[in-house]
Amino acid sequence: MPTNKLAQKISGIQVEYTIGAGAASPMPIYELGASAGAPAAGQKLATSNLWAILFAGSIGLVGYFEVFHLLDLPISFLVLLAIFFAAAVSSIAGFAFSAICGAMLFHLLAAPLDVVEIMLLCSIAIQMLSVLTLKSAIDLKHLTRFVIGGAMGLPVGVYVLTHVSGALYMKGIGIFLILYGCYMLARRPATIRYASSIGDYAAGFLGGITGGSAAFPGAFVTIWCGLKGWPKDRQRGAYQPFILVMQVLALVLIFCVQAPHHAVDQIDLLTIGYIPAALAGTWCGIAIFRRLTDVQFTWSVNLLLVASGLGLVS
Repeated sequence: MPTNKLAQKISGIQVEYTIGAGAASPMPIYELGASAGAPAAGQKLATSNLWAILFAGSIGLVGYFEVFHLLDLPISFLVLLAIFFAAAVSSIAGFAFSAICGAMLFHLLAAPLDVVEIMLLCSIAIQMLSVLTLKSAIDLKHLTRFVIGGAMGLPVGVYVLTHVSGALYMKGIGIFLILYGCYMLARRPATIRYASSIGDYAAGFLGGITGGSAAFPGAFVTIWCGLKGWPKDRQRGAYQPFILVMQVLALVLIFCVQAPHHAVDQIDLLTIGYIPAALAGTWCGIAIFRRLTDVQFTWSVNLLLVASGLGLVS
């Protein structure tokens, strides 16, 4: 039987109603008209802005190095580039800077103390910038639980650092992160329907141990926030301030433990010169983070967990 089509244009959108013998009611078929390109144009603009940010960060890094070169100051471009890359990648999900950066810097610099100083200062600067960017998403209730648990775990971690051989311990944590990250990448995202506050304290406690012993406090809190099924902003608003607080507390605690027995060396002022590279990379990483969906963010977190594990076992 012939079918009659009634077409009507409303606000630039073509609407077709198919009316036939068996049609109980008109069925609209939408065809985008004047507004068809709006979402695509917005996505294209966002992509263009992202490339502009990445390009500006890269050019700024090169210009920054040239300033040091003209001043005849001994700063390494490869170290700058490694810090910039590690900060950009880690800032997509908000953690794992030390694991990624350390895997490169220990091959670029001869003195382990210099590597630790650079990573510590740059990591604190990265977390401060990230926390300021995400301050509206900070959940003080859960953050307080994480910090209390972390403060209880820190002394255990520092004891492990100062009294136990860390090689086997670090490799154990690294293998766990690799296996967990690969497992979460291979399966569908899982969430815990009922997560008690005890889990917050426990995740913070484990983060305190790894923070005091391996300068890596974020892994267990990051895993716990992901299991809760929180959106990406809420997750980072919980574990990034936690990482910052744990890093500062660990630094103070290690200083208190070592001060009576060892002479405290001053931090080389040239080490501070690497911080802008970390901030530039963080700026680029946060720009990428803002354009991720929650599913893409979950993938990024799990990939960085694997990368962190590889950095710890290398």
